Amino acid sequence: GSPASLRKSELLAGDLIQSINGITIDPAMDITLALNGTVGKETVLKVTRANEDILVSIYPITYSAVRSLLYNRWIDNNQTLVENKSNGQFGYLHIKAMDMTSFHRFERELFEVADGKDGIVIDVRENGGGFTTDHLLTILTQPRHAITRPRGGGQGYPQDRSIYATWDKPIVVLCNQNSHSNAEIFSHAIRYLERGKVVGVPTSGSVISTGSRSVMDAGSIRIPFRGWYLLSDGQDMELNGAVPHFVLWPIPGQLPEGIDIQLNKAISVLKRDVAKANKETRPTPIKASERGLHDDD
Repeated sequence: GSPASLRKSELLAGDLIQSINGITIDPAMDITLALNGTVGKETVLKVTRANEDILVSIYPITYSAVRSLLYNRWIDNNQTLVENKSNGQFGYLHIKAMDMTSFHRFERELFEVADGKDGIVIDVRENGGGFTTDHLLTILTQPRHAITRPRGGGQGYPQDRSIYATWDKPIVVLCNQNSHSNAEIFSHAIRYLERGKVVGVPTSGSVISTGSRSVMDAGSIRIPFRGWYLLSDGQDMELNGAVPHFVLWPIPGQLPEGIDIQLNKAISVLKRDVAKANKETRPTPIKASERGLHDDD
């Protein structure tokens, strides 16, 4: 999805870029001298490919746009990994931030990614926080009080009777040292409510509610106004990160190589929890017209 992947400006592995907009480049120079001011503008590269010099026109994009492309590739790779290692049993959903944009994406992916699965991995690693923990918990902890069966359909419960789309099957949550604020509150809550296992490393302990106030002629300043305390023992969540059930620190170099020991552990934990859940039985619905027919007498 990057500019270098487009047919008219494609760069291939092994290409050697000789110049940018006529500026000859080499490993010793400051490459920004040739790249500054090129975003969104036609940029001509002189490229050596298979011992032949060619010109390639390309329109560079911003650093933030590249980050978005890398993020989407990371998500795709994780979803593929979970799909393959679970033989199609599990789904993977990453929550980028605790805001409504990410929440609506999560709710949508319950149907797009998790539909028909036996369990899901919910990843809040690298999540900077926000305010949507209670929205997510409404999806994940919605009480079940009845079984319904529509005409011509199977057992279930109507989603349109719930506040949000709901998920009551097993989950595993991933968090790390870069999970902050509301992402930490979410991790604490999942553990306290015993909704699922938490895998990763302790979160940062950066939990405090803040608000913004204007400062005359100097912009704005953020001011803390609410503390958060654990219901289990009353401890302040500030400087008291959520500790996973399973703590695993990646070895330096593993993640760039595509080795994610935390995600692999989450899959193995979820397999065990799904196997346990599958052994649980629910009563068979008995129609009013059939009542009494199943009694021994």
